[in-house]
Amino acid sequence: MDKYEEKIALLSEMIAFSVIDGRLHEREYLFLAMIAEELQIDKEAFKNLFHQEEYPIVIKSEFERIQQFYRLALLMHCDGVLHEREQIKIHEIGINMGLNPHAIKRVLKAMEISPNKMISPEFLLEVFQEQLN
Repeated sequence: MDKYEEKIALLSEMIAFSVIDGRLHEREYLFLAMIAEELQIDKEAFKNLFHQEEYPIVIKSEFERIQQFYRLALLMHCDGVLHEREQIKIHEIGINMGLNPHAIKRVLKAMEISPNKMISPEFLLEVFQEQLN
């Protein structure tokens, strides 16, 4: 992902998702700050995103859509509490990204039963790839 605007839009989407349960948990904020750093977004721009509207974007690459979906899923588990609104919203976001609903459910279930709520990149890609065959 090259364009700064796309990076801002992805992070903005994550911020909007992080408060879907009505609260921004400290661990969620720290996770978002880590993602901002990874995307090379400076701290001031990151802080300003909390006061802006969501940027609607279309992620063209399937790999980037899967990657963004996984980031959102990690963010959902960050605070240790899985809210029903988060579960509904992440399914909606995945569907809107054009991801396979069955693969979405498999990934979220695997994350739910994982002790650290993470799954391997290989498993993540395999689940979405097998739906293409």
